[in-house]
Amino acid sequence: MAGQGPPVDDSASAITDEDFSSGRTAVRIAAVAALGGLLFGYDSAVINGAVDSIQEDFGIGNAELGFAVASALLGAAAGAMTAGRIADKIGRIAVMKIAAVLFFISAFGTGFAHEVWTVVLFRIVGGIGVGVASVIAPAYIAETSPPGIRGRLGSLQQLAIVSGIFLSFAVNYLLQWLAGGPNEPLWFGLDAWRWMFLVMAVPAVVYGLLAFTIPESPRYLVASHQIPEARRVLSTLLGQKNLEITITRIRDTLEREDKPSWRDMRKPTGGIYGIVWVGLGLSVFQQFVGINVIFYYSNVLWQAVGFSADDSAIFTVITSVINVLTTLIAIALIDKIGRKPLLLIGSSGMAITLITMAIIFGNATLNPDGTPSLPGASGTIALIAANLFVVAFGMSWGPVVWVLLGEMFPNRIRAAALGLAAAGQWAANWLITVTFPGLREHLGLAYGFYGLCAVLSGLFVWRWVMETKGMDLEDMHGQIVADSKTTGEKNVTNL
Repeated sequence: MAGQGPPVDDSASAITDEDFSSGRTAVRIAAVAALGGLLFGYDSAVINGAVDSIQEDFGIGNAELGFAVASALLGAAAGAMTAGRIADKIGRIAVMKIAAVLFFISAFGTGFAHEVWTVVLFRIVGGIGVGVASVIAPAYIAETSPPGIRGRLGSLQQLAIVSGIFLSFAVNYLLQWLAGGPNEPLWFGLDAWRWMFLVMAVPAVVYGLLAFTIPESPRYLVASHQIPEARRVLSTLLGQKNLEITITRIRDTLEREDKPSWRDMRKPTGGIYGIVWVGLGLSVFQQFVGINVIFYYSNVLWQAVGFSADDSAIFTVITSVINVLTTLIAIALIDKIGRKPLLLIGSSGMAITLITMAIIFGNATLNPDGTPSLPGASGTIALIAANLFVVAFGMSWGPVVWVLLGEMFPNRIRAAALGLAAAGQWAANWLITVTFPGLREHLGLAYGFYGLCAVLSGLFVWRWVMETKGMDLEDMHGQIVADSKTTGEKNVTNL
């Protein structure tokens, strides 16, 4: 359930958008940070064009293929769990640079792999980079953005992710077309699918270099007692107005004698703060609706219902374009109508489209090889429903969850709680991804489960999610959603 916490005692301390000396500065800083999301999207989706080639070249079965595809997600969970703590120790910018290096290593390691376990190893390395980027970008953007446009700037993370997915699909299609197939040699005797991974080194280098051009988070600087540097960065963002009041407010919300730790997420009376469980729930539901089945296995899926390999690749690119365009809708609406309404609208749309797909695939006839056959209008309806599902997700759960994870936690526990939530997201992503190959002959059941999760996601948002539109990050300090299993109400507990 949503609710507003107590008002800030000192009304003069409230920071408004007018206090920010240059919105362009905040946009530029957020855009650079969001480039980690582009690599996140590219690395996550690049496997799509290489799935069949990896299975053919290394002679592996569906179970091994599912593990190879999902291996990056294991690394992502590990990266997400550790990124927040590392960022609290060495800073947000340093962690961005580490992520860029991990992406670079993964690109070459996977591209030159000569056995499936080498692919798995370097996909895990890239996955750690993905996990790190998934934590550090939303946290950094939230900590450097004006309250009134924080949702739009936070949505840049998802825009970058879906742009990375589109770029990956487009590059995969181009390389496949140039070579005459993903498993055909292209340049220097290397198959096209290997170049799909090698190309990722280019944006990794760009991201690493641009990380040197943006300032450290002022909230990290205050937490590490670098007050003069924090004052300089805040002056760039805010000008001189209310500068000392802002630093005092940040310092008050970070005041402590001990060092940050995972224990910060525990209530003094025992148990985990309710807001942490809410963040974890948002992360799990974002994946349990099955969005990444569309992006990891779409080529295989559409070939299974009768489309050629080339047509399937084109449909995949079209789907990724739709994902980008619908993210722009979210960017336009998130600071106007709020986070919670968008999530509720998205849950409704996802439930309708996923249940439609479940009915269609559940009634499909099976070919001799066990793949579904969708002749006539049923195949077209399935294709339309899949893309409308992407629309519903792209305008809601895709960007809004990342925005909420970046801003909903109080300063003191933001890095740790965001890390836990992101790790839960990657663990859920792994579970959905690794189980899908075994469900390819039972797609009606698979989409029925995803549809049920979409329904439950709406109920979860309606009951537990708090609206954060327009709130200062420091206001989150006094708001923790308490565990209400026994009371059935949202209580507020000071942190």
